[in-house]
Amino acid sequence: MTIEEADKTSYSELIALWEASVRATHDFLAEEDLLMLKPLIFEQFLDAVELRVARSTSGEIVGFSGVSDDKLEMLFIAPNARGEGIGTALVDHALQAQAVSKVDVNEQNEQALGFYQRLGFQVVGRSPVDGLNKPYPLLHMALLKD
Repeated sequence: MTIEEADKTSYSELIALWEASVRATHDFLAEEDLLMLKPLIFEQFLDAVELRVARSTSGEIVGFSGVSDDKLEMLFIAPNARGEGIGTALVDHALQAQAVSKVDVNEQNEQALGFYQRLGFQVVGRSPVDGLNKPYPLLHMALLKD
């Protein structure tokens, strides 16, 4: 597996991976919200972050992350590649190469919460709605200095 910068030519592949990942992990998300988010992700959100992709040895994109300032804004892994260390590798890259120290997690996404906690992130706050003012509470997490 390699991690590299993404460019606009991979956006179609990224949005397909995003949708597959969200459908596999965000069972709390209403279908209409997912359909509303998809064009926003494609047309706005991907351009708003520093994107990195994880490619398998065959060159297939199996995950991606997006970072803005010191915050991991997105992390999505292909459903058939979950549990293979891709998410951990992308987060490690974001920590080392992009100085990430914060992430927000949907409160209902218990798997993601546990994943980030295993990597050392701690809950430092909560918002009752997500960034689009939808009723999906967010847990604000950070790596705390000892």
